[in-house]
Amino acid sequence: MKKYRIPALLLSLVLMLNLLALPAAALEEPELQCTNAILVDANYGEVLYAKKADEKAYPASITKVMTALLVLEAMDSGKLKKDQQITAGPTTLQDMSGNYSTAKLEPGDVLTVEQLLYCLLLPSANEAGNILAVAVDGSIEAFVEHMNTRAAELGCKGTHFVNPHGLHDPDHYTTAYDISLYMTEALKHELFRTIIHTATYVLPATAHQGEQTFYNTNALISNFHYSGYVYNKCIGGKTGTTDEAGKCLVAAAESGDTLLISVILGSGVVDPNGAKRQGQFTESTKLLKWGFDNFRRVTISQGSDPVDKVAVTLSRQADEVMVKPDGEVVRTLPKDLDPSLIETTIHLNSDTVEAPVEEGQVLGTMTLSYEGTDYGSLDLVAVTSVERSELLYKKAQVAAFFQNFGVRVIAVIVLILVIAVLLKVLVFRKERRYGARVMSRGRRNYRGGRR
Repeated sequence: MKKYRIPALLLSLVLMLNLLALPAAALEEPELQCTNAILVDANYGEVLYAKKADEKAYPASITKVMTALLVLEAMDSGKLKKDQQITAGPTTLQDMSGNYSTAKLEPGDVLTVEQLLYCLLLPSANEAGNILAVAVDGSIEAFVEHMNTRAAELGCKGTHFVNPHGLHDPDHYTTAYDISLYMTEALKHELFRTIIHTATYVLPATAHQGEQTFYNTNALISNFHYSGYVYNKCIGGKTGTTDEAGKCLVAAAESGDTLLISVILGSGVVDPNGAKRQGQFTESTKLLKWGFDNFRRVTISQGSDPVDKVAVTLSRQADEVMVKPDGEVVRTLPKDLDPSLIETTIHLNSDTVEAPVEEGQVLGTMTLSYEGTDYGSLDLVAVTSVERSELLYKKAQVAAFFQNFGVRVIAVIVLILVIAVLLKVLVFRKERRYGARVMSRGRRNYRGGRR
């Protein structure tokens, strides 16, 4: 393994949006008033900022992102339809106590799946979560098991659900990173995007309630609950608040081709310059703006120059072949990236390779890193082809044949047998000569009797 910095003249950095050379100043991270946070480039799954992002935290109603995802996937599979009518059953208000967000739905109310999703995600109705859970899996318990299974499939390592709505339970927890995973998956569904971007929704009258108007609890979208927080790049999100979880928000924002997801957990009322503000919204906006202001997609290429060589055997044409990186690495990197700090680590599959070698044959990899963080790898491929010498190849085959342990054992056995046969032949011949001499001597000594 070899590690070195790429000379600046050899490094080709093709920057998105035709931006010029990057400054060398260190990127200053935002100071956030919350316990846990993360910022992710959702299109590529790249983490741009993390604050205790893998530590256990309570999600409160952000749980409903996972609930909505399973409903949307049930619709994709044909199990449910958007306009399918669902009757709220006896488990509608199961485990509901104290203060909780509601759409005032009761057993016997009939709503479509789409209407229930609006109730779930805009006013954050807990009972809508229970009704949808039963519609998808037959019971709340089975749906919760489904939630945990799906979370594991998405790569969540620190998540465990016990209900579909997020009312506090010590065993109902997640992490900021895990939230970004199921939020990313949910954003793949157009209906989810439409709902979380909706500021106001009118629910028709039900059996127990007249027509209701709901307002998005996400103040980055709607001014109804809190004013002065709307962020024009935000396309939606999901709030969550309990005493144990604090003020929480997962939010998504787009600018051009960039989609960022921010997660703020455990915030509260912040007091910048004497003005009390809702931390879940101020810190989310701060983090999203920081991401758009300080990052961009960067194409990193080492060019086509050879970077190392590999010894070649079984050829008279050449005893080595040069290798070069193939392709490029595209990553979301800080705008203050200093090209001279990009390092490459070369990993060759072997110090030698047997001919024939084909041009473009992969012989290793090159890892590109920046300030201790790996940003991707490129295949190292042969620059030229190298032909095999058939004479050297056959000689090598013969040598390899006789170096084989099994062949050696058989050869020893055969040798022993040959020696044994030779010894037997020699002994037999010796015995025959000895017998012949004895018989000859006997005939000479025999005089015969007289009659």
